[in-house]
Amino acid sequence: QVQLVESGGGLVQAGGSLTLSCVVSGSTDSIGTLGWYRQAPGKQRELVVFITRIYTTTYADSIKGRFTISRDNAKSTINLQMNSLKPEDAAVYYCNGEIAPAGLLVRKFWGKGTQVTVSS
Repeated sequence: QVQLVESGGGLVQAGGSLTLSCVVSGSTDSIGTLGWYRQAPGKQRELVVFITRIYTTTYADSIKGRFTISRDNAKSTINLQMNSLKPEDAAVYYCNGEIAPAGLLVRKFWGKGTQVTVSS
């Protein structure tokens, strides 16, 4: 069974840094675009960044220059380095992926999320 497992969330002071990781586990035929979304209390889930299999990236304007996504296809892993964190970055961060489980068609998968809290 394909799963996306996030880690690395926590509490950090404004201006600090955190690194989130997401690992794709389970048997897959292909792993396409992977990315991060976030959802703050009372707000809609929003795209943070995504990265394609060939490492093309797209960042939300709100985090450009502060967050950096990386990908390791051999390890089926993406990381999100978050620097200069602001209180408005606080949210639950969700990993998302377009994945074909073994023998099945591509569909979107979501992780359970990891909490990022930024104190001012």
